[in-house]
Amino acid sequence: MVEIVVASDTHVPSQANDLPDWVRDRVRAADHVVHAGDFDSSAAYADVESLADGLTAVAGNTDPSALGLPEVATVERGGVRIAVTHGHRAARGSYEDGLRRTALEADADVAVGGHTHRTLDRDLADVRLLNPGSATGAAPAREPSVMRLTATEGECTVDLERR
Repeated sequence: MVEIVVASDTHVPSQANDLPDWVRDRVRAADHVVHAGDFDSSAAYADVESLADGLTAVAGNTDPSALGLPEVATVERGGVRIAVTHGHRAARGSYEDGLRRTALEADADVAVGGHTHRTLDRDLADVRLLNPGSATGAAPAREPSVMRLTATEGECTVDLERR
């Protein structure tokens, strides 16, 4: 069993001063962290990286290019393959279709996106689509949120946590 914290859109410092304490605790306790971009600063990225046992992250539209983060990344834990993208470049179709395409191109079971600051947990044609919202509650989110994905032998469960 592997516990993965799924986070996005921290927006530190433009929309928040820091990660909420409870989010920091979740990141520290996780076996791995997936972040769908918009850290907002090199310092915010370094903070999350220092808290996490392992980090898979992608570039969002507000991230400094100096971070050198990819637009799409994949990680496999507990037999579950996860494709991660920020989601701001979905040129055609809907946001959800864009996430699904990302998963299919990566041969992934789960696609994680960010950008909208709105939570999403939906199965679409055998792909699980996730958006954890904003880890700091950056607008239009109403409160901070992350997801906890538990992966075991190729199966996963997802819990949304917000406060």
